[in-house]
Amino acid sequence: MTRKPTAGFPSRDQILEFIESSPRAAGKREIGRAFGLHGADKIALKALLKTMADEGLIEKGAAKTFHKGGGLPKVTVLKITSIDGRDLHAAPENWTHAVPPPRVRVIADKRRGALREGDRILARIEETGGGYTAHVMKKIGASSQDAMLGVLRKDASGWFLVPADKKLRHDLKITDPSDAEVGELVLAEQSGSGARSTGRVVERLGDPLAPRSFSLIAIHEKGIPHEFPDEVLDDAEKAASLDLGEREDLRALPFITIDPADARDHDDAVWAAASDDGGWKAIVAIADVSWFVRPGSNIDRAARERGNSVYFPDLVVPMLPEALSNDACSLRADADKGVLACHLDIDKHGNLKSWRFSRALIRCVENLPYETVQAAIDGAEDHALLEGVLRPLWNAWEALKTARDRRAPLDLNLPERKVALDEDGRITEIHVRAHLDAHQVIEDFMIAANVAAAKALEEMKSPLVYRVHEPPSREKLVALADFMKSLGEKFALGQVIRPAVFNQLMDRIDDPILHEQISQQVLRTQTQAYYSPDNHGHFGLALGSYAHFTSPIRRYSDLLVHRALVRAYCLGDGGLSDHEAQTMARTAEHISMTERRAMEAERATIDRYVAAYLAERTGQIVRARVTSVTRFGLFASVDEIGGDGLVPMSSLGPERFHFDEGAKTIEGLSTGTTYHMGQRLDLRLVEANPISGALRFELPDAPLPQLKARRQKPSGRPPLPKHVRKFRKKR
Repeated sequence: MTRKPTAGFPSRDQILEFIESSPRAAGKREIGRAFGLHGADKIALKALLKTMADEGLIEKGAAKTFHKGGGLPKVTVLKITSIDGRDLHAAPENWTHAVPPPRVRVIADKRRGALREGDRILARIEETGGGYTAHVMKKIGASSQDAMLGVLRKDASGWFLVPADKKLRHDLKITDPSDAEVGELVLAEQSGSGARSTGRVVERLGDPLAPRSFSLIAIHEKGIPHEFPDEVLDDAEKAASLDLGEREDLRALPFITIDPADARDHDDAVWAAASDDGGWKAIVAIADVSWFVRPGSNIDRAARERGNSVYFPDLVVPMLPEALSNDACSLRADADKGVLACHLDIDKHGNLKSWRFSRALIRCVENLPYETVQAAIDGAEDHALLEGVLRPLWNAWEALKTARDRRAPLDLNLPERKVALDEDGRITEIHVRAHLDAHQVIEDFMIAANVAAAKALEEMKSPLVYRVHEPPSREKLVALADFMKSLGEKFALGQVIRPAVFNQLMDRIDDPILHEQISQQVLRTQTQAYYSPDNHGHFGLALGSYAHFTSPIRRYSDLLVHRALVRAYCLGDGGLSDHEAQTMARTAEHISMTERRAMEAERATIDRYVAAYLAERTGQIVRARVTSVTRFGLFASVDEIGGDGLVPMSSLGPERFHFDEGAKTIEGLSTGTTYHMGQRLDLRLVEANPISGALRFELPDAPLPQLKARRQKPSGRPPLPKHVRKFRKKR
């Protein structure tokens, strides 16, 4: 039996003070020695340090030492990020927090001359009033995190790696290709920096154009966990067979799910009926993941690490093993399923009058795709559930829609691309996803349930993870005002900024091209949403309290909200643990990071598919829209398809051009030719690289000698398709 700590045992605050003030890295041994601990007190210290680490108060560094949570260790690895004259700045190589990493000032010494941007150093860290200062201990070699993903090519001068990251414009000289072959996707370990850097192949990943390769590139590039350990899979199988326990029986109600036609899991079901007072009763039933995934379990740890599911055109990296995500938790029709039910009382104006939450048992009558539901409502096809189920749901939604219109959330209505593949993983079509009223029905019911969850937990004084979207910063609003001024339009900076202000701004523009320009600029003005235990409201939805509750199969944030509701309403096992409540800020940071990681991976994969689709059109003229204007050229997106490619400034013509940052325009000083955001142009597609997702365009009348000269330079890109080379020769 472990003895209680003695009276001289240090408190959390004393341990934190010692760690921060210690001139060198402090571990358990140093802390124990400083406070004169012996015997059982050392065991108690070990337990306390683990608890403090779990709470995010401290973090483990190298050699089992500790440093303040959210800060930097006394000794750590940094990467040089910028060199400006005599000033060097670096950032920590490993940083998992949602907030940006600290910018560290590097003290120059005799090693200064050997340091370049991108170099890695081992440094001793001092925390000062102005941030962090690093003293170089030594320069160190490349790590596995510096490994570069790309495709091997070979020419007369040797082996090269064509980077999969389109931001990297130069190929890497490969000194050791191992047994890899030309055209293979490989991982190369990089040594050195700048033009003299080289690499060696450390892993072969196969054919870069094989089915699913684009998604696998993104998974590897972003470090997304995609394989579950055996113990997690075993535990998921066991959890899937759990009895559902005592629940409110709602099986008599005709619940339905409405999802995309290709959905593999169904985590939300809905039902609505008219009330006697002219309002509506509705239930949003969400898969009860908290019953199957208990805090601290192997499944829970794996789910938290992933943070969310990641959706690619050809595969899904799920947050939960398939035994749960596609089976036990999925609300399949004609099967008894456990849910956490949000019971809503909606008045005739669409306001939420009251709500309650219960663990319930439901039996969905059908899993319906959006298109089928819309066709039934529009009268385009008959459906047995139209009058008894769909019509009441639609009428209740009309009330919610009235409340939404009155609230006036941000309405950008931006197009979403969908990639269609055949059975062999080849692209058959890229089109803009249609947005139906059926989509808005489900979205508005989910928003209502999310609001109810947040307000319910606030009433119960429970910790929760909010979904936060803060108002635009003053700096971005000034940029928008400058942009509008350049178009001859006004945007008053002194007004109270609400989403409706942006909606009204866009509504008063009749010109469709100008409207598209302004919509894109308004989008750039918005901040990025994130998760936090502190409520700062949701600007975009015009809501004061908002949490994610409706997708616990694919988002860890929703699982935490479920657990908080189970605990607050005393609904049985699987509620929020004390440890989770204490470490909620740290978890919110982590899942904000995993969400951004997933978005970047999904976007990069779509770009690669678009480039592969357009590769057959290299050399042709395409219709495109200018999406961004910079000092080095234009970025344009192909109409109806997407992608984002560069039109270099050098290809716009022989005259000099002026870039106006406020107006976001490029103007020719001799001819007055002007390029601006939203402008439609005919462009020649010069390059479409499926490996990096990069596109490059030129004006149709660009002189051909310029094209030939550029092809003679070592571009480091895969050769043009054979039919394109023939096309160029004919011209």
